[in-house]
Amino acid sequence: MKKIVLLMFIALFSGFGAFSQQAAKIKSNYFEIRKYYANPGKLDALIKRFQDHTVALFEKSGMENIAYFLPVENNDNSLTYILGYPDEEARERMWNQFMNDPEWQKAYKESIVDGALVAKIDQTFMTLAPGLNEMPMPSESGIFQLRIYTCFDGKIDDLITRFKDHTQNLFERQGLKNYPYWLTTEKEGAQPKLVYLIGHKDQAAFEAAFQAFLKDPDWIKARDASEANGKIVEKVDATFFKTLPFSPMK
Repeated sequence: MKKIVLLMFIALFSGFGAFSQQAAKIKSNYFEIRKYYANPGKLDALIKRFQDHTVALFEKSGMENIAYFLPVENNDNSLTYILGYPDEEARERMWNQFMNDPEWQKAYKESIVDGALVAKIDQTFMTLAPGLNEMPMPSESGIFQLRIYTCFDGKIDDLITRFKDHTQNLFERQGLKNYPYWLTTEKEGAQPKLVYLIGHKDQAAFEAAFQAFLKDPDWIKARDASEANGKIVEKVDATFFKTLPFSPMK
């Protein structure tokens, strides 16, 4: 009997440990989406520089590599990735360390012998959305969608509540996997946007699951109830991505 109880305790403890490890997989508190627009013909060289040098040197400088993506429809010759930092101040220190690293300077100079790889960089700064990152990190997905919600004035808290109370669970009901949820850091106290990633095994399965979600009576009821005092979401931007082989998130 004692042996059975001990085995049950070990199993329970092991299961809890695995859950905790998944839930705590992302260590950072401050995040950045960086979108690099490669010069014509330079995207492959840019990917190779990340794979051979940049990713490891980011980590060496204390940054957390979250995810590296290419858009499924890469019409703008771009690469998008997400980094994590302990806080905003640490970000500045880590980037200074990275930029002044002799290994990076050498790799950078060698990579641009035949011309600069990057034409332009877009940056978005974020923090974790409160109450929306309680679920464990899901298993791997074959396709991701990055979704950015712009709300009507004063409605971001209503949107967060709707996701926490309804949307995330209704996504999972349809087989959509919830990845991290963030709020953008806006200048001059402007209302933040909600940014999140959801995934599925492939794009066809994703689109079928999302359509099923939109038709779910529970979703329709929750949406209508949440909008009793007016619409919440003004605009949604959604982009399909596939991870690069060296991306920690897959």
